[in-house]
Amino acid sequence: MPVTALAAHDDIQDKGLVRSLSHVNGEWCAAEDGDTIPVTDPATGACVGDVASLSAEESAAAVDAAHRAFPAWSARLPQDRSVLLRRWFDLMIAHKEDLARIMVLEQGKPISEARGEIDYAASFLEYYAEEAKRPDIEGVTSHLPDAEVELWLEPVGVAALITPWNFPSAMLTRKAGAALAAGCTVVAHPSGETPFSALALAELAARAGLPPGVFNVVTGRAATVVPPWTSDARVRALSFTGSTRVGQLLYRNSADTVKRLVMELGGHAPVIVFKDADLDTAVEEAIKAKFATSGQDCLGANRIYVERPVYDDFCARFIAATSDLSIGQGMDDPDIGPLMNEAAVTKQEEHVADALAKGATLACGGKRHALGPLFYEPTALVDVPDSAAIMQEETFGPVAPITPFDSEDEVIARANATEYGLIAYLHSLDPRRIYRMTRALQFGMVAVNRTKVTGAPIPFGGVKQSGLGREGARRGMEEFMEIKYVCRDWA
Repeated sequence: MPVTALAAHDDIQDKGLVRSLSHVNGEWCAAEDGDTIPVTDPATGACVGDVASLSAEESAAAVDAAHRAFPAWSARLPQDRSVLLRRWFDLMIAHKEDLARIMVLEQGKPISEARGEIDYAASFLEYYAEEAKRPDIEGVTSHLPDAEVELWLEPVGVAALITPWNFPSAMLTRKAGAALAAGCTVVAHPSGETPFSALALAELAARAGLPPGVFNVVTGRAATVVPPWTSDARVRALSFTGSTRVGQLLYRNSADTVKRLVMELGGHAPVIVFKDADLDTAVEEAIKAKFATSGQDCLGANRIYVERPVYDDFCARFIAATSDLSIGQGMDDPDIGPLMNEAAVTKQEEHVADALAKGATLACGGKRHALGPLFYEPTALVDVPDSAAIMQEETFGPVAPITPFDSEDEVIARANATEYGLIAYLHSLDPRRIYRMTRALQFGMVAVNRTKVTGAPIPFGGVKQSGLGREGARRGMEEFMEIKYVCRDWA
């Protein structure tokens, strides 16, 4: 393939990190028919390169490679797998700046956020390099005379990983680190909008010494690449991060082969601010929760409830802070970068128009920015009714709806009135209220008086239609393992 615009970019020092072919069985593979898909910079609309678009048959061949590699990989000493994961981590840290710049050029996020994501992504490899060495045999007190009972944790087999465009490095390492540490082999499909980040990680995995077939990255169109994996009984686990709608489809398509499923799906996070909260902290943290990754985050605040006595004060401060956010191209490190595609911008426009039609007031923003068609101004809407679409659907962009509430029971009912249950943000200084609220909120995670809660040692995930299972922590590794019960009599 010709040199891509991405590889030719002056900001990328190690050109070997820019790969445009799939990585299967230790080899870089073009599609046999030469098919490719273009990747564009959302800030400029310019094509940064084309990547191989593999066929269904070629995608199935990646499973063949992973299946062949599984016996040897799963039989390796956990310490050996740990060493390779640690090398991969070290290489990510050594190439942090190049990895971040690749991400900015294909995804658009501000460079400081991209650097932060590389640190976050690498932390999963470091964590699971250590976790891989933990004992995986548990003794159990026998219920039978003269019998010994043990529980063994064993890798399930080939794991399919499907990752999104908003966190193209971190979502891959969070899944792959756990699966590889458990002893599984991997076939991974990155979003067609941000494949270069995943391919760069495959390059570093190869440099770290991961054996052929252990970590395969298949680029192309999801509708072509993924069905061979959902129908293949050799793929024993499937981990997906993305929309609830696509998660439901994968759930149905995996039913015939009864796979282990791990799904991190849509979110609709409430921010709840009580009158006893530290208002400075509440505003600062609500801005972070809403506008990180330009609002394109499943953890992003999607609706803000403020107790009426402090509602006007909160709104005034939040609007002022929102109006001060900078907008620009990722390499200039603004607060807000471009959205990923036209559909994302259209959704912001539709949600704003719908809210205004139902009685909300536009406080700031509310339109595309002059920088380009995919830039949307950070926007605040006040007095937004619950009937507005933005109060019921994930916005995935820089539009913040704010609404008042009058009682604890009322806001609990309103916050829980959703099919989603990923994270909720709570601001209060009353310990008894904090306890009541954290117990009553129907979400897999609750952040109290802060926004940042994620990290390698915590089990990340939601309830209801926000997902299945957990990623990160020991539990994330156990999602890729089966329990074998052994009852032994020595007589």
